[in-house]
Amino acid sequence: MLYFIVLKMKKLPLLLFLVCIPFILQAQKKPEDKKASEKKEFKVDSTKVLTLDKTIKTLYNVISAEKEESRNWKQFKYLFHPDAKLIASGMNTDYEYKAKYLTPAEYIKNSQKWLKMNGFIEKEIHRSVNTFGNIAHVFSTYECYYSKDDKKPFMRGINSIQLFYDEDRWWIINIYWAQETEENAIPKAYLPRN
Repeated sequence: MLYFIVLKMKKLPLLLFLVCIPFILQAQKKPEDKKASEKKEFKVDSTKVLTLDKTIKTLYNVISAEKEESRNWKQFKYLFHPDAKLIASGMNTDYEYKAKYLTPAEYIKNSQKWLKMNGFIEKEIHRSVNTFGNIAHVFSTYECYYSKDDKKPFMRGINSIQLFYDEDRWWIINIYWAQETEENAIPKAYLPRN
């Protein structure tokens, strides 16, 4: 197609032709090229793991987004040590307490569709931290909402987060969590003081 345009333009000055080339090429782009260019390109911010506080805040920020919004899964993976596990605990359909072990990649694969379809905002409402040398244990109480506009959380629970500092950055080693239930309410010690 470009060849025929060049033949028709023989009489136009060369300068005009050179000015038109970018517009001609842009017009020939496929629709999927335009869609790809509209996708948000996420990057990793290595400063988000320099302190314990930034690491925990980034964990909550990166998992939270409104319905149909994408998450920065690159940043999410960057928070975790290569051997890290995410461990969900709770009662199964047989009323037995179980734990499910996932790698960060498995967590993303299992949850990203639901998170994007429904919206998921996770907010930390209380934190208690214990450290010794290069290790830390954080009990982080959370509330979950479908949207930032929601007034009442649909779920609460506690994230037990183990971290390791390697003299350069903090790594999340494991996150082990449990949701609050009627039978297992969050103790006052792990809730904000009113």
